[in-house]
Amino acid sequence: MTTHAWQPTATIATLKQRAILLGKIRAFFAERNIFEVETPLLCHSSVTALHLHSFKSEYLNDDHSIKETLYLQTSPEYAMKRLLSAGSGSIYQICKAFRNAGESGRMHNPEFTMLEWYHPGFNHHDLMNEMDELLQAILNTSTADRFTYTELFVQQVGIAPHIASIEQLQKIAADQGINEIAQLDKTDKDNWLFLLMSHIIEPKLGQTKPVFIYDFPASQAALAKIRQADPPVAERFEVYYKGVELANGFHELSDAKEQHARFLKDLEKRKAAGYPSLPIDKRFLAGLEHGLPDCAGVAVGIDRLIMLAIGLDKISEVIAFPVERA
Repeated sequence: MTTHAWQPTATIATLKQRAILLGKIRAFFAERNIFEVETPLLCHSSVTALHLHSFKSEYLNDDHSIKETLYLQTSPEYAMKRLLSAGSGSIYQICKAFRNAGESGRMHNPEFTMLEWYHPGFNHHDLMNEMDELLQAILNTSTADRFTYTELFVQQVGIAPHIASIEQLQKIAADQGINEIAQLDKTDKDNWLFLLMSHIIEPKLGQTKPVFIYDFPASQAALAKIRQADPPVAERFEVYYKGVELANGFHELSDAKEQHARFLKDLEKRKAAGYPSLPIDKRFLAGLEHGLPDCAGVAVGIDRLIMLAIGLDKISEVIAFPVERA
């Protein structure tokens, strides 16, 4: 008799609840005439962001020689934006995503389920409203709180993050006994902001109802538009509930030249960090050049959302077979 752990880590009752919740999510979008799409998980290019790492696969010729390298997607974003550029209108997708970060645990699995949706004509505030409606429908929460990135830092650590110096951020980290930045570039201000956010602010967020954070530093724009304020801010938001990060949303960047410049900057950072270079997604850029409609989009961690909806403590309790049992 085998001693291998063959059973699912989630109970069958929980997996049935998961199926019901996925049905409720699909009904939410059907009621709003947002239609479901499917895009490739295996693509010729992948995300260039410094802290995201892709799984690679070899596509073989008939003689089993390597034809080309393909990548499992960390998100369906680029392909979905190509659909938007082709005139799809409002769309959503529930799919697997893959991140080769070398970590699995309470909140992470290298293969996970993602919900991503885009709404033309919306900015990030409009999408926060729709996201809040989804949370109320699935988590039975009250209306979420909203704070700017600056408001949270002032409240929690007593400093204005957009104008604070690296030295000030280092002192706060030292005073809090936080010294886990040894593997990162200490001259990068964002690394210190990420550290303070993850260790001091995030664990306190959304204990009674969800919290939206918006107007991030322009240096953390990712694929968001930058609003020219004083100082400039990225038109993006994150959502937290019970200390868990649930979603990341953007008023989407539509300028192909700016997007290409950001990709090149990402590749410079990857090179400096000793990470492998990745091919830029030229089909995505071509879609932007054709014309991405003004829109907002958001990516939601389905496993985390379902975990919170059912009242469990770790995502392995809502996944049949996490990586350890795959």
